[in-house]
Amino acid sequence: MAPPSGCSFLVIGALGVFALDCFATAQKNSTLIFTKENTIRKCSCSADIRDCDYSLANLMCSCKTVLPFAVEQTSYNDHLTIWFTDTSALGPLLNFMLVRDLKLSLCSANILPTEYLAICGLKRLRISTEAKHPSPEQSLLIHDGGERESREKPMLLHQGWQTCMYISFLDMALFNRESSLKSYSIADSASVASNFPYFSYFKTFPILSNKSYVVTFIY
Repeated sequence: MAPPSGCSFLVIGALGVFALDCFATAQKNSTLIFTKENTIRKCSCSADIRDCDYSLANLMCSCKTVLPFAVEQTSYNDHLTIWFTDTSALGPLLNFMLVRDLKLSLCSANILPTEYLAICGLKRLRISTEAKHPSPEQSLLIHDGGERESREKPMLLHQGWQTCMYISFLDMALFNRESSLKSYSIADSASVASNFPYFSYFKTFPILSNKSYVVTFIY
């Protein structure tokens, strides 16, 4: 039997690289954060975990406990899922963080107050209220940044906060209702702070005067 030719080795090598690449893509982990009894657990999961199944998450994912005052400014370019029972920890976890794809799952029957989360760069939002209302998961496409977003690199300014051209305000009281997710956007808002004077966020948010923003309200 003749030994494999040089071309055969190249083909076999290419197939091996392709297989490894596919395997790595399939193994791409997602981030899960859950809050329970005044603790925050941050997990890296290789598979989807059933909402609010804390035991399964601790078993199947790589998790660590994060102290509330030790939450760091970060960004999430892939899927981020957060399980929560009240809104107390959501501000430090999400306010002005860069999150592209977010799922929020309410894991209690608590009534939530009208509080707003301010999230940067949000493209898709999913919510689950199964613990409160036996209704299917809802999904909302916020925006597709296209060329404009691809040219923008998030910058870190004052106290590590992220500036971004897309700001979404999420009304947490929506978890009390069984109605569908809704949103409306205001494009080319060049003066965010003056257009929305009642939002205290903008007193500390690093607004750039030479930039135009897209502001979305989700309710």
